[in-house]
Amino acid sequence: MEFPTVTPETSALEAARLLAEHQLPGLIVVDGDHRPKAVLPGSQLLGSIIPQYVQDDPALARVYDEDHADKLCAKLVGKTVADLLPKDKTPPPVVDGDATAIEIASVMAAAHSPIAAVSADPRRTDGPMAGVVTVSQLLNRLLPASSPE
Repeated sequence: MEFPTVTPETSALEAARLLAEHQLPGLIVVDGDHRPKAVLPGSQLLGSIIPQYVQDDPALARVYDEDHADKLCAKLVGKTVADLLPKDKTPPPVVDGDATAIEIASVMAAAHSPIAAVSADPRRTDGPMAGVVTVSQLLNRLLPASSPE
């Protein structure tokens, strides 16, 4: 499966659908040349639909019935991915095509990102994107094979 990407102009609702349909931890935001510009973690998208007072006091979430909860995504209508990104966004985690698992892990950990873009040029991180590494893929690579205890 090719990892889906979005642009800043992609509708926020479409981004939410991509996250849900593909069970992704986040999306890479790319420019017109398919260069990674930002990461939109699923948690950031959730933060844009959950009222701030509920985020401040999660116990208040119990006052929402399921019918009302189903309407939360309506807040995404008319918004774009650019509207969901923090104004002081940091560069996305990008690794070159020759990066080791430990290098990828360190870049993702430093960026607190569930995904990292892989540059198409094995010696550069500022070119078009060739792929994506997710935290679950990386952990599958790093974890030892399970053994009976």
